[in-house]
Amino acid sequence: MWRTLCLIPFGFCLTLVSGCTQNGQTNADPPLPVAGAVKQASAESSEPSGESYKVKFETSKGDFVVLVQHEWAPNGADRFAELVENGFYDDCRFFRVINGFMAQVGMNGDPAVNGRWQNRKIPDDHVLESNRRGYVTFATSGPNSRTTQFFINLSSNANLDQQGFSPFGQVVEGMDVVDSLYDGYGEGAPDGSGPSQGKIKSQGNAYLNREFPKLDYIKRATIIERSN
Repeated sequence: MWRTLCLIPFGFCLTLVSGCTQNGQTNADPPLPVAGAVKQASAESSEPSGESYKVKFETSKGDFVVLVQHEWAPNGADRFAELVENGFYDDCRFFRVINGFMAQVGMNGDPAVNGRWQNRKIPDDHVLESNRRGYVTFATSGPNSRTTQFFINLSSNANLDQQGFSPFGQVVEGMDVVDSLYDGYGEGAPDGSGPSQGKIKSQGNAYLNREFPKLDYIKRATIIERSN
C-alpha cells in the first residue's frame, strides 16, 4: 500500500510503497522524560574515531545493546558516538513506535538542547547495508540532513534502502526489549493520534509526560566497548 514516511521533526515526508507496517502507519522520531540530565553539548564536532563500538541502552523496559559498525556508515557512526558521549539520548522517549515497522527516538526533552543540535547536519553515507530487522538507522528529511534522530527497524524494511536510509549499527542484545516498547499511541500527529514533533520541539518532556505518559524511554546510553 502507499504510505507516508515522516522521519524528521520538521514535517518532511516521503511517499513509499510498503507492506511492512500496520494500518498504513509510518516512522518518525521521539523525545524523553525530564530535561536537565544532558551535558552541555559543545556544538563542536568530535574527531572521527574510525572504530566500531558498542552502546548499552538502559530503558524503562530493560536493556539492549547496539553494535555500531563504523565501516557501514562512517559519518553516522561518528555522530552517534558524539551524541552518546554528550549524554544527548539520556532520558529520551521513544515517541513514535509503529508495530511491525520501527521504533524511533532522538529528540531531547529540553528544547534548548534540541536547538543546539537541530542545524548540525551531517553528510550522507552510502547505503552499504539493508534496513533489516534490528538494524539502526538515522532518520533523514532529504540529502545531507541527518542530525540526532534514529530508528530501530522492527522488521525488514528493504524499501528504505533506495531512499538513502543507511544503517550504521545493529541490536546485538535485547531485541526482545525493543520489541516490547510501548506502541499504543501509533503514528504521530497530524497523521495519527501520537505525539506532535512540533510540540516536542517547543515543549519537550513537559508535553510528553502530560499527554503521552505511557511512552517508554532511554534512561541512559553509554559506550561500553570499542574496537578497531
